[in-house]
Amino acid sequence: MRKVYALWAARNREYYRDKASLFWSFLVTPFIVVVLAVAFSSDNREILKVGVLTQAGTDTRVFSDDPAIERIDYRDSELAMQRISHHQLDMLIKPGAVLTYWINPESASGLLLEKLLKAETSDHLDRQEISGQKVRYIDWVIPGILAMNMMFSGLWGVGYVIVRYRKNGVLKRLQATPLKSWQFITAQGLSRVIIMLSVTCLVFVACDLFLDFMMNGSYLLLLFIALLGSLSIMSISLLMAARTASEELANGLLNVVSFPMLLLSELWFSLDSAPQWLIYVSKMLPLTHIVHAARAVMLEGAGLAAISTNLLVLVVTSVVFLLAASLSFRWQVE
Repeated sequence: MRKVYALWAARNREYYRDKASLFWSFLVTPFIVVVLAVAFSSDNREILKVGVLTQAGTDTRVFSDDPAIERIDYRDSELAMQRISHHQLDMLIKPGAVLTYWINPESASGLLLEKLLKAETSDHLDRQEISGQKVRYIDWVIPGILAMNMMFSGLWGVGYVIVRYRKNGVLKRLQATPLKSWQFITAQGLSRVIIMLSVTCLVFVACDLFLDFMMNGSYLLLLFIALLGSLSIMSISLLMAARTASEELANGLLNVVSFPMLLLSELWFSLDSAPQWLIYVSKMLPLTHIVHAARAVMLEGAGLAAISTNLLVLVVTSVVFLLAASLSFRWQVE
């Protein structure tokens, strides 16, 4: 363990002596949070959103021809009602012999849509109410921003560094020592996980003091999600770096990994209205499960059981990729 500790301490010193890394971690990420908070501070929206439960087996033409109203199909009624309670959806409609609709009585947009609905259709209507606290965009997006920061830190802070070590001959020198490959990987991983968690916690606390995020769940559970998420992201990076010797190739591979997660993990926007196949692809990405689990805890006050599927995916991803990285790791690549 002394060897692991020595490498861990050396990697930590290398990190905090790198001014560019400190700048990105402690200044750029809070800056992004503040900019988004200011940019989306207005409660005004240009379009009304109506959800339609498609599993009912019938469709409705209500609001189908109004360009100012966006219709979103939902198969998951629980998700749709959650959107209503958070004021992220203005009305939810269930087609049928009796048209059932749900609104949040505290939503001005929902009440407006109710008047439009009564004026547009002569069908018998069944009114249901769902109450809930309004979620600001910054409350919704902050788990994604912190997860994005973890992703970049985990991918480039571990994999790219190992590739650089291999290219510069550092790994060749370490190979001549009694150090085992698993010890080297463990030290690198522990260093980065501790750095990622420390930076994420500090950024979260600092931004929360300024913007007062919504936090309805357990801080300890949120920290556990961050830990599993860090391990999952880092394991992908370690697998990529196990045999890569070119920094150019490593940078390309990291971009191939990061951009799909950046676009499809619902960091910035919801995929509710996206094609179903794209939603399936999104659920294959570990960053999606980090973001969904963190949002469930922060916005819904979810417990361990409610996010168990997300955590299981992160655990499986971490174990499989770390095992593959350990077995395929080479000190030198011919």
